Amino acid sequence: MSHNNDVKPPMNHEKVLIIEDEENERTGLAELISAWGYRTETARDGMEGLEKVNTWSPSIVVTDMKMPRMNGLELLEKMEGHAQAVAVIMVTAQGTIDSAVQAMRMGAYDYIQKPIDTNRLRAILQNASALLGTRAELEVTRRKLRDAGSLGSLVGSSKKMQELFRLTEMVAPSTASVLITGASGTGKELVARTIHELSPRRSKPFIAINCAAIPETLIESEIFGHEKGAFTGALERRTGCFELAEGGTLLLDEIGEMPVATQAKLLRVLEDRKLRRLGSKVETTVDVRVLAATNKVPDEAVARGELRNDLYYRLNVFNIHMPPLREHKEDLPELVQALLTEMNAKHGRKVGTISEAVLHVFQNYSWPGNVRELRNTLERAVIVCEASVIETKHLPPGFGQGTVRAAASDPDAVRLGVGTTVEQAEKLLILKTLEATSNNKTRAAEILGISLKTLHNKLKEYGSAQADVAAAKEEE
Repeated sequence: MSHNNDVKPPMNHEKVLIIEDEENERTGLAELISAWGYRTETARDGMEGLEKVNTWSPSIVVTDMKMPRMNGLELLEKMEGHAQAVAVIMVTAQGTIDSAVQAMRMGAYDYIQKPIDTNRLRAILQNASALLGTRAELEVTRRKLRDAGSLGSLVGSSKKMQELFRLTEMVAPSTASVLITGASGTGKELVARTIHELSPRRSKPFIAINCAAIPETLIESEIFGHEKGAFTGALERRTGCFELAEGGTLLLDEIGEMPVATQAKLLRVLEDRKLRRLGSKVETTVDVRVLAATNKVPDEAVARGELRNDLYYRLNVFNIHMPPLREHKEDLPELVQALLTEMNAKHGRKVGTISEAVLHVFQNYSWPGNVRELRNTLERAVIVCEASVIETKHLPPGFGQGTVRAAASDPDAVRLGVGTTVEQAEKLLILKTLEATSNNKTRAAEILGISLKTLHNKLKEYGSAQADVAAAKEEE
C-alpha cells in the first residue's frame, strides 16, 4: 500500500474507525487516513470494533472482511441499528467478491479489494463524507416528496408506488449496483435518475446508454472508449460512457441486449473498478455507480444464455421491479395532473384537467404501453384541446375501445382460443398489427402503445416475422 499524503484534508474531520486484525495493515491505514484529515481509531477485530462503534460513535467504519472472533459480515449484522448513521467500507481479499456483494446487500456503503488502491480509498472516504453531510438535507427532500405523493419524477399514492419509493430511497445513498426490471414504458429510467438525484453523486454526470440501440460492433467502444487507430475507422480517441460518468452514475438500459463477450468485460470493470480502452495498454481507475435495466425476466434471460449469470448476480445487488400501470390505476388522477403540468409547460398550453368521462375511459383501459402510453395520449390531447378540460373527443380515434376484438366478421379481428397464453396472444396481436400497417413498424408501435425499440426487441425474439404472420393466417 503506497501512501500518497499530498492531499488537502477534508473540512469535516469525520471520525473513521479502522478494524483490521493484521497490525501493520491497521497502523498503516490509520496513519494514511489521519494524514488525509480524518480523526481515526483502530480495533483488532469485529468484537472490539463493535464496542468502539457503540462508545466512540464513528461516522465511517473501514473493516476487514476476515477477522477472528467476529468477521466483517457478522459485524455488519450487529450494526444494523447504526445503518443510517455509519457508512461501512468493507476491505476484501482477491476472489471474495461474492462476500462483498453480500455485504452491499446487507447495507455496506462500499467495498475495496486488497492490495488497497489508496486513490480509490480516498475517493470512497470523500464520497462517504459527502453522503453523511447531505443525509439530513436529503431526508427533508424525501419527506416533502413523500407527502406530495411523488419521488423525483415518479408519482403515486398506491401501495405499489409507495413501496417503490421506499426501495428507491433505501438504495439511493449507497454505491450498490441496482437492477431495475419491468415492462417497457413503466419508467425504469425515471427510477434510475431518481436514485442518482437522491445520492451524493447528484452533482456529477448521469449517463444513460441503451444497449439495444447500438450495433454489436460498436458497443464496446461506446462503453469503454477506444484509442486512435484501435480498429478500422477509429480516427481519434473516444471517451467511453464509463469515463464520461466519472464520479456519477451510469445506466445500462436493456442490459439483456448486450453481447455476452462485452458482458464479461463489464463484469471485470465492476469488480476491479478499472477499465482499458480498446487499443490501450493502460488501465484507468473509474469511480462510477452502475445501474442496469431490462424489460426481460432476468432468470429467463440467464436460462436462454442472453445474460451471464455472474453479471446478473453482480448487478442484482439490489432489485427494483416497476409495476405495470394496469396494477396501480388508482394513481391515474395524480399521474394525469403531473403529466398535464409537464405538457402545458412544454407546449405553452393551459389545460387544467380531464373530464370524468375521460377518467372513466382511462380507468377501464389496460395500458399495454404503461406510463409512456399515458404520456403520449395526454400530450396529443393537450395539443388538440382548445379548452381547459380534455374530453373524450380529444383522445385518439377508437382509444379505449379494445384492441383485441372477437367479431368473426371483422377482417382485422384477432381470434384467441381458450388456453392461449398471454405471450402467444401478445405475439399474434403484434404480428397482426404489423400486417394491418403493411409492416410500418413506427405506426404499429403507436397503435400497440409500445416504443419502437420494444417492438424491434419483440420481433427479434419471434425470429422471422413474415413466417409467423403466414403461420398465424393458416391457423385462422
